Amino acid sequence: MATITSLSPTQGKVGDTVTINGTALTGTIRVNFGSAAVTPTGVTATTVTFVVPASAPCAGQVSVSVTSNAGATSNARPFFVLASPTTTGLDETCVAAATGGPLTVFGSGFASGGSVTVSGLAPVAFAAGGNNSEVTVTVPADGAQAVCIAPHNVTVTTPGGTSTAGTTVVDYYNPPTLTAATATPATGTGSDEITISGGTCLNGVTAVTFTDSAAATFSAAFQSVSETTLVVTVPTGTATGAGTFTVTTCGGTSDALAFTVT
Repeated sequence: MATITSLSPTQGKVGDTVTINGTALTGTIRVNFGSAAVTPTGVTATTVTFVVPASAPCAGQVSVSVTSNAGATSNARPFFVLASPTTTGLDETCVAAATGGPLTVFGSGFASGGSVTVSGLAPVAFAAGGNNSEVTVTVPADGAQAVCIAPHNVTVTTPGGTSTAGTTVVDYYNPPTLTAATATPATGTGSDEITISGGTCLNGVTAVTFTDSAAATFSAAFQSVSETTLVVTVPTGTATGAGTFTVTTCGGTSDALAFTVT
């Protein structure tokens, strides 16, 4: 009667080829994969190969045995079906394109280890044995990004497969700049509205900061108009004299734009 001594590999996913090693396997006509009957793809006296069927459970251990043309069934060996990873969300909606940064991916099927890929960028590996439903990695920068904001698909690949693209997306932001910007008017007092125009990547602004002549910093109210224009309110209580505005987005903080408080 056929005897199974080992399986190679001992774990895998649907579609993987598995080799059964043993003795007296020549007459094998069926592989019993849990409750599924699978036709072998190759049979010799010492090996039987088969493909993990689509009817395999999503994850978990199954018993593998073989049945001969005489109707005899061998001993069974365990095989572990690896879960296909899924992604359901992220802890951040955006990262700085210039630096990348930490990103936590939520989902399932992460315990076996693998990698997180942000579309177009190098995969980042994570170790096995961690939390099955979330993984945190430092995603790479995208220094070649030509637009201010670019959406990137986030996928997870494990020995169980690759998650579906498009389920989780993170926006990469280029940093804002005020190098060529102007403030109109260029002078004013607290509560005055000024227009900053000629900047770049001023969409998605999270903060505008004014630093006065005494080096004190103030948060300024603002209204985004376009990628190149902001309307900003000069904070009250600032010292008179030369100061500067800076703009912060998910991409970073801009260079300084001069403004004088009168």
